[in-house]
Amino acid sequence: MLKKRGHSTNVGDEGGFAPNLKSNEEPIEVLLEAIAKAGYRPGADVALALDPASSEFFEDGKYVFARSDKSARNAEQMIEFYAGWIRQYPIVSIEDGLAEDDWAGWTMITGELGAKVQLVGDDLFATNPKRLRRGIDEHAANSILIKLNQIGTLTETLAAIEIARGAGYTCVISHRSGETEDTTIADLAVATGGRTDQNRIAEPRRADGQI
Repeated sequence: MLKKRGHSTNVGDEGGFAPNLKSNEEPIEVLLEAIAKAGYRPGADVALALDPASSEFFEDGKYVFARSDKSARNAEQMIEFYAGWIRQYPIVSIEDGLAEDDWAGWTMITGELGAKVQLVGDDLFATNPKRLRRGIDEHAANSILIKLNQIGTLTETLAAIEIARGAGYTCVISHRSGETEDTTIADLAVATGGRTDQNRIAEPRRADGQI
């Protein structure tokens, strides 16, 4: 589809396309078209997860859309923006929808959208138990991205997972972009995605075990 539209089909080290599209909505529209052409139903067979990496376009308390219409939004307006997309598209998860230190905004977005979609804190929590506890106390996000080599030790990684689960947060296991293609994170996702007891092995826990 990208080739037919005249876009680059080069991929990054993680296998992802990065075409130069015209708007923020166009990638979603292209994905929905691809889902349908592959014989699946958007919203039924396949859903969408976004990672806006909002810290990257957060400037002086505003979220600046420098590459599109140059508009600037505060946290409340960003939440309204995402809410509109959630109504329009089959989005089930948003990672780093707000900046890493916009704690008030994160509390607001969790209150507004937390019952509708998974709100994943990556830059927000940095797999750090201390930041995660603050997020729990402030009702910021409802999910955490877990990066073993971000916090630095397996002990702290497992601690972050247990803290998150204790608060009802989901966990998404990830590597740090561009650092490794090691498959150990798949083992970590399986190992921490269930529990063992006398009768059952690796019993799934809600939406945990994501990667």
